[in-house]
Amino acid sequence: MRTILITGPGGSGRTTVAAATALEAARRGTRTLVLSADRTDTLGAVLGTPTGGTPAGILPGLTAWRPDAGEGFRADLLAFQERVSTALDLLGAARLDAEELTPLPGGEELALLRALRDATASDTFDLLVVDLPPVPQALALLALPEQLRRYLRRLLPAERQAARALRPVLGRLAGVPMPSERLYETAARWDVELAAVQLAVEDPATTVRLVAEPGPAGADAVRSAATGLALRGLRTDALIANRVLPDASPDTWLSSLAAQQRKALDEWRDAWGQTHDVTEVPHLGRDPRGAEDLAALPVPAPGDAPGPLEWPVADRLADEGVLVWHIPLPGAIREELDLVRRGDELVVTAGQFRRIVALPSALRRCAVDGASLREGELRVRFAPDPDLWPRTR
Repeated sequence: MRTILITGPGGSGRTTVAAATALEAARRGTRTLVLSADRTDTLGAVLGTPTGGTPAGILPGLTAWRPDAGEGFRADLLAFQERVSTALDLLGAARLDAEELTPLPGGEELALLRALRDATASDTFDLLVVDLPPVPQALALLALPEQLRRYLRRLLPAERQAARALRPVLGRLAGVPMPSERLYETAARWDVELAAVQLAVEDPATTVRLVAEPGPAGADAVRSAATGLALRGLRTDALIANRVLPDASPDTWLSSLAAQQRKALDEWRDAWGQTHDVTEVPHLGRDPRGAEDLAALPVPAPGDAPGPLEWPVADRLADEGVLVWHIPLPGAIREELDLVRRGDELVVTAGQFRRIVALPSALRRCAVDGASLREGELRVRFAPDPDLWPRTR
């Protein structure tokens, strides 16, 4: 399945562009599902048809779904109560009823991840368009499966399950209770579910479309978003310049604003034009509502996904005695970069974004020898450790 993730600065019209993209794909004969996590039905307002917790057909070939975070939370908590009912009874705890359960903060985002996993595992659709929150929240959401899986591996390593039969003996010898088998089984189930979401996000057919209004604020937001997306290894296939004003206007204020937008558009084409599509979507003079308004927006049709975003390791051992890890970070600022080597991992911080990545096997036997930022690419130098690097005769 081809997946397009739509994000951008707050108030940039992300939901409108997501709906228009899905509608354009459906009109071309592609079975399309558009997902949204908004608590309010912004997607339904744009489409002109209410959306909800059950996938519903909007037009031929187009289905919309706004997962109900409250329903999923209630179902999960009630199921948990059933699994631990014996312990609750022994403690004399009063069980919670479904009617008194309300979703916790962040429930919408978690419901969206679960819906993304379910949709990509289905063969009902050919294209999935996901209306994500603004960029910082979207990146935190997309990073969640990888981060939680890392926490699980650190807290409950899978290799420690091998001694299940010895666990009672080990507990008596150590004098402390050992983790129960149910705990490991639960962690394994969570890992499988998180891996499915992570696989959907990192799939080669998954790309991101950035939506922003051209202007100084939009330019800063796009630069920051490009850095954060690249750090997460996500590929951007298009930049949508939304609500572009006409160049010619008798109104002095509007013509000044249009000139400001044109300057930002020229800068975006210089910076992005070689590798990404920069599409102008004109301002309709009103908030788009319904299929007719959405069809008037010239959003690009979903094409083939671009090539993968690679982090290659260059062999410079013969000339410089080092290996160089090339990490693309477009828009990154040198003063906002930070690197920390931690065992077999590298902690990379770029502005407000951070990611912990596992080192390629060859680099684990090396020490960090320096780093530089050139032409939107972080280049980390690694010198072989004589005690770990294989010797040649």
